[in-house]
Amino acid sequence: MTAAAPSTVTLNGLFARDLAEMAIPWQAEQVPDPRLLVLNEPLAAELGLDPAYLQGADGLLLLTGNLVPGGATPVAQAYAGHQFGWLAPRLGDGRALLLGEITDEEGHLRDIHLKGSGRTPFARGGDGLAAVGPMLREFIVSEAMHAMGIPTTRSLAVVATGRPVLRETMLPGAVLTRVASSHLRVGSFQYARATDDTGLLRRLADHAIDRHFPAAAEAGNPYVALLQAVIGAQASLVARWMLVGFVHGVMNTDNMTISGETIDYGPCAFLDAFDPAAVYSSIDETGRYAYRNQPLVAEWNLTRLAEALLPLFHEEQEQAVALAQDSLATFRRQYSAAWSAGLQAKIGLPGDVDDGVASALVDELLSLLQAGQADHTTFFRSLAEAARGRSARVRSLFTDPAAFDAWAVRWSALGPDADAMDRVNPAYIPRNHLVEEALDAATAGDLDPFMRLLEAVTNPYDERPELERYAAAAPKDFGPYRTFCGT
Repeated sequence: MTAAAPSTVTLNGLFARDLAEMAIPWQAEQVPDPRLLVLNEPLAAELGLDPAYLQGADGLLLLTGNLVPGGATPVAQAYAGHQFGWLAPRLGDGRALLLGEITDEEGHLRDIHLKGSGRTPFARGGDGLAAVGPMLREFIVSEAMHAMGIPTTRSLAVVATGRPVLRETMLPGAVLTRVASSHLRVGSFQYARATDDTGLLRRLADHAIDRHFPAAAEAGNPYVALLQAVIGAQASLVARWMLVGFVHGVMNTDNMTISGETIDYGPCAFLDAFDPAAVYSSIDETGRYAYRNQPLVAEWNLTRLAEALLPLFHEEQEQAVALAQDSLATFRRQYSAAWSAGLQAKIGLPGDVDDGVASALVDELLSLLQAGQADHTTFFRSLAEAARGRSARVRSLFTDPAAFDAWAVRWSALGPDADAMDRVNPAYIPRNHLVEEALDAATAGDLDPFMRLLEAVTNPYDERPELERYAAAAPKDFGPYRTFCGT
């Protein structure tokens, strides 16, 4: 029997009430021996939650869904999704539960969501559970993304369950408590559209507008305005991924949020050597979600959203399609603008540099990085040193330093701002070899490497001498690197 939480913790069941057709009331499986592995105390404070309470016995039950807060109606959310291009009409939360929504200290509504809390009616053949390693991966990568200013779901806690999980071997189990501005996805709209219930589709769209884009409600066509807002949010998001070398790994439509937050850190990774064709996910056999393909996939996913929304755009099909096409045509322009502006900031170019000059300089640089297989993060961080007259480290990244030197002469002549570069180029990211090291240790019961890495990546721009190994490129014997979804 699931217990009730104290009245000091109160959640809203907004999604469960407003969209009952897309929410199956459900309870988390009982956790035999909950043990806190990591708690995000600053995030808890943002949510108005007492960290001391969350660390106590009742708090751990709450974080695993075994103690239900007041006002909460835990539900498994329904959604569809194109997975590697193939439509699965009924996916849903197979191992997750939305506990409800909470109003944070700034008055914003945020979802409290569990991952690894047990089988639901959407579980299909899965066991509904999660292992310690993948849940800690999501914690550390999502918090690193947040620290770099990239919109993302957040991680509140990871709690070990005391229940083993069978994957290739037996692994310790865990539950992740995830926080998001919502868990509405492109796949949510695909699911609603597939029901042929235009009323449900409209209520879902109104729900999304109210939560994320209230200005759209005042537009002449609110639902076209919703699509345009999502397009803008995703163009900006994917450009930010590309700028830091983040490879999501599984950009299915059920993993693209309406809010423009990054979601689902399964087979994700960061570029080591700059390689546009980089693929890290073990299940991406064709390279559909390779680093360079992410903008194209985002556009494809947004087209699926537009298709789902067509009945709300206009009663005439041809006019509805025309409105969708006009909106979708803006994605590439918005993405290119965000990408170009971001790259110019990464190399410190002043705002008054001619666009043609800046574009040519950037294009040549990317060719140099690819040809030289230079470490992505180290290059951009050490380029600021070159702007200060110390070019030894950045030159050492190239097998042909002379080619870099020729580029650097033209770049230096434009007066790059080294301090501005340090504000946008992280010294510390969740480097793949360090993440694996930390997760292996944590799975074996040693959380110290994880906590040290977490400390580095959640303050990514402030370089500290004692953290040199966290800024260093992967050793030459690391790789080829492959990641797994954790299910």
